[in-house]
Amino acid sequence: MTNDYPVPAMADVELVDVLRAVADPIRLRIVTVLGDGEPHSKSAPDWGFDVQKSTLAHHFKALREAGLTRTIVDGRTHAIQLRRAELDARFPGLVAALVEGAPPTD
Repeated sequence: MTNDYPVPAMADVELVDVLRAVADPIRLRIVTVLGDGEPHSKSAPDWGFDVQKSTLAHHFKALREAGLTRTIVDGRTHAIQLRRAELDARFPGLVAALVEGAPPTD
């Protein structure tokens, strides 16, 4: 069985890569929404960003490659989930600080 959406092992996730990924305002907003630790649909209309579907896919990929998220595939449905427990263990307090310190969405 192959994983079409590989994620780095948490031991290989570097803080500088995490911070670089969330430096983009859209990716920070995505992390804020995902802060609940639950899977969320990757469907572009569900996010409400005024960006192309391909741009949103790029942001999802950047977060996954930095080790922040995983993609969950269920048939034709794809969801994105923050690796909250793993991130909290590796970088205590980081996700909480990002979620609480993010600017309001509206």
